Formats: sequence, structure tokens, C-alpha cells
Amino acid sequence: MILDWVFIIAGLATLIAGAEALVRGASGIALLAKLTPAVVGLTVVAVGTSMPELVVSAKASLSGNAGLAMGNAVGSSILNIGLVLGITSLIRPLRIRGNTMRFEWPVLLLATLVFVLLVRDRILDRVEGGFLFTAMLVFMFYSVWLNRQGVVSKQLKSPSTASFGRGGAAAMILNLLAIIIGSALLSLGANFLVRGAVSIAVSLGISQTIIGLTIVAIGTSAPELLTAAVAALRGRGDMAVGNIIGSNIFNIMAILGISSILRPMAVPRELLQRDLWWLTGITVLMFPLMLTRRRVARLEGLILSAVFVSYVLILVMGA
Repeated sequence: MILDWVFIIAGLATLIAGAEALVRGASGIALLAKLTPAVVGLTVVAVGTSMPELVVSAKASLSGNAGLAMGNAVGSSILNIGLVLGITSLIRPLRIRGNTMRFEWPVLLLATLVFVLLVRDRILDRVEGGFLFTAMLVFMFYSVWLNRQGVVSKQLKSPSTASFGRGGAAAMILNLLAIIIGSALLSLGANFLVRGAVSIAVSLGISQTIIGLTIVAIGTSAPELLTAAVAALRGRGDMAVGNIIGSNIFNIMAILGISSILRPMAVPRELLQRDLWWLTGITVLMFPLMLTRRRVARLEGLILSAVFVSYVLILVMGA
């Protein structure tokens, strides 16, 4: 039990270091590539912080544990909106860009609805997984292209301000290294956190389904939480929101897509009857909360956090 707590503490410390490195490197890349922090959060940062979910779900799929693979991805998506967006907006209210409302959130809602339709027959096969993964690639490339069309030079600061005081190729290399190191630390920290938390949960007699939807989901979503919090504290609210939306799109399209390509997955009945309804509902709830004054304020953060706590309580009481 003591060793499990050591893993949890070490995981949290590693996550904090990784989040700081990833946000700093991503901010530098945004300036050097003339991209807004929002689109970097939607793509580079989202992929980096979603690596733990990908590793866990892919391993679970290959081992034939489809429930854990899907539970991790779905649970992480619910947590990203309810807890990560909620807590981040409590730290600092988050401004919402117009493109988030017009393009990014609609894509997330569409991805969620398409996934729900694909798994109505209680199976996610390789063809469906390939479709989801291909759609994810198209979305990422289109997001970058769309952003490059709208960015004007006067909106950007000097590249050296977020590139370790360097410019040119040296700045690009340093920022890429920061992203790689940060992503690796986030993945390592999440693995430590999940290992310790799962061991404690098993010793307390908590079921594998609840572990996948809650403890594993919380552990693998810790990078999103730490990265979004650091971004908000640094005044990069647009990167924080982009990271959350991008991570959810990545969870649904890439993680579940890749996992089902590796091995077709049977969908647990309780996921269809309970958790996918929660995922769809909280995704829809995002829109009116973001629409009010074009920001997610502290009161709205409390609402999202309360929704997530309610979801977890229902899971635990129904276990």
C-alpha cells in the first residue's frame, strides 16, 4: 500500500513537470509556425496529453479487455469536460474563440454522435475504426489549414518570446524537444498514477468496470488537467479549451479507432445504456455554457464539476 502511494505522488510530480514543458514548447511552436495557441492545443497538445489514454486502451484492446479500453476512452472524455474544463475555469475564467463555437465544438458533437451510431450494434470493427481514425487525420490537417488562412502577422509576438530566447532552427528544435520531453513525462506520470490508484482500488474490492471508467480515466486524463491548468495560469485559456476539445475528439476518433483496428471490440451493454448518454449530454451542455458571454466562468465551472461528481456517484452506487 505504501509503494502504491509512492507511485501516486511520483506520478503527480512527473505530470506537473511534463505539463509545464509541453505548454512552453507548444506555445513556441505556435509562434514559430504562425499558428494560434488554440489550434496547437487542439492538435499537438491534445495528441501529447492523450498518449496515456492511447497506450492504456490499445493494450487493453490487444489483451481482449474491450470494456476497459472503451471505458477508459469514454470515461476520460466525460472527465475532460466535467472535471478538467470545470476545474480549469475555476482557476481562471476561460475566453472562448468564435472558431471554437463555429467549428471545433460541432466537430466534437458530430464525432460523439457518429460513434454512438456505430456502436449501436454493440461492436466496433476494423472498418469502423479505420473510418474514425481517417476522419481524425482529416480534421487535424483541416484545422491547421483553416488556422493558417486566418492568422495575420500582427496577431503574433516575436518568436523569441516563447522559444527559450532563441530564433530560427534552434528555437524550433528546442520547442520540439520540450514537446517530446513533456509528452513523455506526461505518459510516464500517468502510468505511475494509474498503477498506484488501480492497485489501491483492487485492494479495496472495486470492480474493473468502475476502475476503467473512473480511476484509470482520471489517471490517464491527469495530463489534460495539468496541461490545461498550466495553460490557464499562463493566460493561454484558448490553448486550454483547445486541448480539452481536441483530446475528446482524439479519444473518440483516434484512440477508439486505433484500438478497434488492432482488435474489433465488443461494446459493454452498460456503456450503451448509461455512459454514452452521459458523454453525449455533457458534450451538448458545453455549448450553452460557452455561449454565455463567450467564456466559461467560475459558476459554469462549478456546474460542470457538479455534473461529473454526480456521474461518479451514480457509477459507485450502481456498482
